Amino acid sequence: MRGTDCLVGSLAALVSGCQSTGTEGLDSSTAPPEISGPAASAIAGDMVSHLAEQIGPGKATVALKTDTSPFGQALEAALKGWGYAVVTDQKTDSGATVIPLAYVILTVDGQVLARLSTNSVDLGRAYFVTASGATPASALSLMRRG
Repeated sequence: MRGTDCLVGSLAALVSGCQSTGTEGLDSSTAPPEISGPAASAIAGDMVSHLAEQIGPGKATVALKTDTSPFGQALEAALKGWGYAVVTDQKTDSGATVIPLAYVILTVDGQVLARLSTNSVDLGRAYFVTASGATPASALSLMRRG
């Protein structure tokens, strides 16, 4: 299998993965700690901008189980930058619209694969990563749920 075929197959598996270990049937949020802060911020910023296109900017509270990785912290900052209220303890006002969000970050063949998942949409993309940032290495993959 060529490197590009492997990357495309890995991205497809990442977006369509069916693990159900997190809240609301979503994956648990995981990211490797070795991704630099600037790369994590670039990936989180790009992914959240596309998420906002799907769910509307700042229209809900996002329930996020973060970790201590640079990506977890960058994702929370990016969400807040787009106007979302973010809760990490899963407690919200009873009247608030809450969108559970999970993420998975994997390193495959020298690239980083990123996925954001809600109950209604999954977004995935591959990135070229350097110590100073990250740039998209693939088109955005979008999967909507009924």
